[in-house]
Amino acid sequence: MDKRRLIYLDNNSTTPCDPRVVETMVPYFFEKHGNAASRSHQYGWEAEEAVDYAREQIAQLLGAEDKEVIFTSGATESNNLALKGVFEMYARKGNHIITAETEHKAILDTCKHLEKQGAEITYLKVKEDGLVDLADLEAAIRPTTILVTLMWANNETGVIQPMREIAMICEKHGVLFHSDATQAVGKIPTLPREIGVHLMSFTSHKMYGPKGVGALYVSRKNPRVKVTAQMDGGGHERGMRSGTLNVPGIVGFGKAAEIARLEMAQDAERVSRLRDKLERELTKLEETKINGNVNSRMPHVSNISFKHVEGEGLMMTFNQNVAVSSGSACTSASLEPSYVLVGMGLGDDLAHSSIRFSLGRFTTEEDVDFAIEAVSKGVNHMRELSPIWEMYQDGVDLTKIEWSAH
Repeated sequence: MDKRRLIYLDNNSTTPCDPRVVETMVPYFFEKHGNAASRSHQYGWEAEEAVDYAREQIAQLLGAEDKEVIFTSGATESNNLALKGVFEMYARKGNHIITAETEHKAILDTCKHLEKQGAEITYLKVKEDGLVDLADLEAAIRPTTILVTLMWANNETGVIQPMREIAMICEKHGVLFHSDATQAVGKIPTLPREIGVHLMSFTSHKMYGPKGVGALYVSRKNPRVKVTAQMDGGGHERGMRSGTLNVPGIVGFGKAAEIARLEMAQDAERVSRLRDKLERELTKLEETKINGNVNSRMPHVSNISFKHVEGEGLMMTFNQNVAVSSGSACTSASLEPSYVLVGMGLGDDLAHSSIRFSLGRFTTEEDVDFAIEAVSKGVNHMRELSPIWEMYQDGVDLTKIEWSAH
């Protein structure tokens, strides 16, 4: 195995910039460096024109109007603007928001913040496959409910929620529907107007564009949605988000959206074939489990638990060669198991032993073969060292063991 080779399978955390995107951005750093809000000279007009064109490219990808695309610094800001903006704007109608326990922290932490402002939040549990229970969702709606916010695709498992059915429930009860579509836009069709999504957050760096620029889709008709600005200033972006626009970033975002619109289908087909190969080979290892609904998920994501192997420890065996992420995020002093997987009913042991593989546009067949070998080797190595694995092989029922605290 080539010690120096590094394989990138962490595209859900960020994607590399497509070279075609970089090329489009370059002139806007120096030659065409104008401020898109400068209305009195050529430099400003050029910048404004470039921003308008990018807005159009992104709107086309979404099947939306260009005026429905509001630029932000990324999906976290878009989520904040959507939730806080709706909470303030629709305060007269109510103060109740419905979300799920497995949402991204950008949603959950914003909800926690709103609770301090007097919001009432319902955190729905998800089923074992990671999908929300539609009956639970409908039962949670009250007369004071103003917003349902549920992610299009989960960042850890790739599970895709039943968007159209959720939208129909929201419409029936006259509730706004926001979706954090960060992991979905640019990879699968995400057409908010067609589905019935009223606000949608997404970002450039998950779809082969630059970091530091994102957008919020805000429906302009049926219903016309308004959000209260969270950043005050010169009234940019139809008054919803002040601040000088990141022109090179927006230009790159636009190009990334155009490429996605044209190439998404073939990308998805190729990558899902590679993902299936990865899963087929890795699940030949004993006691492995694919997490999440395998029939409703993103084409490029696989979350696999390797039983009786600690995920972080496993990654140490190959992270010089393969970049992936474990299902557990390192928090201050302890290794917490992934709250997403625990929310799906996985025990701490399985949640701790999970690895997320996210493939991308630049992943090759050789990359996948290399990863299969490295991960299989790592799992076998870790298990050889594990007394728990030895007990499991000897037929000890590990669920019956009482571990002492010492």
